[in-house]
Amino acid sequence: MCHCTMLMGSVVLVVALPAAWAAERQELAAELQDDRIAVSVDGKLFTAYKFATSQKYPYFWPVNGPVSEKSVTTESSQPYPHHHSLFFGCDKVNGGNYWQDMNARGQIISQGPKIVDASGVRVTFTDECLWERPGMEPVIRDTRQITISAPDDNLRFIDFDITLHMLTDVRIERTNHSLFSARVRPELSVESGGRIVNAEGKENHEGTHGIPSVWCDYSGAWDDGAVEGMAIFQHPENRWYPAPWFTRDYGFFSPTRMNWLDEGHLEFKQGETLRLRYRVVVHTGDAAAADIAGLWQQYEQGAEQPKAEGS
Repeated sequence: MCHCTMLMGSVVLVVALPAAWAAERQELAAELQDDRIAVSVDGKLFTAYKFATSQKYPYFWPVNGPVSEKSVTTESSQPYPHHHSLFFGCDKVNGGNYWQDMNARGQIISQGPKIVDASGVRVTFTDECLWERPGMEPVIRDTRQITISAPDDNLRFIDFDITLHMLTDVRIERTNHSLFSARVRPELSVESGGRIVNAEGKENHEGTHGIPSVWCDYSGAWDDGAVEGMAIFQHPENRWYPAPWFTRDYGFFSPTRMNWLDEGHLEFKQGETLRLRYRVVVHTGDAAAADIAGLWQQYEQGAEQPKAEGS
């Protein structure tokens, strides 16, 4: 196992990389294209970070499978069209809604992402976003770093590191509409024959909803029988780790504590921060074939590495 150190502000993030990557890792490139950053793997589009100020919030779309080159997520789909692929948001924040599709109720507005590492075995970019309603002062400023890599032909990683900076006293009411979330394509959903599975082997909405688990995976088969999917890992240093999961058989899954708040709300004082980190694994095959459990162990071991001297 080798380790790579990446600087994020004054925080050093250590990411574990399997030794086998030396022979198998793919070349990536990130390019700013108007209101998105397009990320390619060996010249083929993998994902794009979309950040237009007209959007409710920035999000990733497409998120293409390693083999099919079709997005395993949907940019918008019934019955909840405000689920945009792979995204971060929250409802009921100081009376605002930073989740559903009415911008007058609140937006998470990108201030313009910056590419840090444009090419190589990984690409990295940062963004700063303001959570605000029209005519009102922003209530939260978030800073985020996204690192994308491809350890082999069958795997893609998105490491998402976000810190919320409270610009005023913040109160979040109990809500299921919250935090890091993904909406898979209807073709891959449980309703179409797909499968949700967590780290304990529990399956689908019935077995995973409301259950704390370090990871959850969603996979299914395309029309040609090929199987692809997506897993989300929770970083061991996240608050509420491991958070329970909000899962739906129609294609949604999210690790969030906000639907199970003990007192029905959560409060932060002005100046407080909340840092949350996740790894998204886009993979060929189901969770077993992709060895999601083994990939989780590598991620966990990397998270436990000591920070670099002087950090």
